[in-house]
Amino acid sequence: MTSGSLLIIFTKNPEPGLVKTRLARSIGDEKALEVYEKLRCHTALIAEKAAVNRTACYSHFLPATDIFLTEHFNAQLQVGEDLGERMLNAISRGFDEGFRHIVLIGTDCYELSTANLDSAFLALERADAVVGPALDGGFYLIGLNKPIPELFLKREWSTKEVLSGTLDILQCLSLSYELLPELSDIDTFEDLKKSGLWTHEA
Repeated sequence: MTSGSLLIIFTKNPEPGLVKTRLARSIGDEKALEVYEKLRCHTALIAEKAAVNRTACYSHFLPATDIFLTEHFNAQLQVGEDLGERMLNAISRGFDEGFRHIVLIGTDCYELSTANLDSAFLALERADAVVGPALDGGFYLIGLNKPIPELFLKREWSTKEVLSGTLDILQCLSLSYELLPELSDIDTFEDLKKSGLWTHEA
């Protein structure tokens, strides 16, 4: 295990009606929860294979049992008023703990692989930041070698301008970055139908 590298996984507590709400409008709360659980399982499997430290950050509470509550993961709560503040706090905590390279992902990308994670950490050996662009205009991964508050604070999330705004900030700060392959998050019914997960849900 590479002691200087940390993978942070942001996960919502899997509860019906509170996860995959856009998807739930088409397939219902219970089915959306099933999809989310499969996404979380996929994320846990690929994360376990990455030779780094791993921390799962839960949205509301630390459950008694969960797929991320194993010897492969540490667990903590997300802290902050919005997504940006929560991401910054988690990343800053990791740097305070002594990690040199930190990559943060969510649990929405079924196309994400261990190879993508390995590529992200390798990129941080060469650049100040690494970003995984999502097809919807956001990002599925962000990696840094130091906290950069400008990337997270006073920003509007869940818009098509998240990725472009992120790259603009990095450029304005004269920070180098690398981009990973563009992948698709699963947020809507159309996303689900296009994914490899859809064959199991049909």
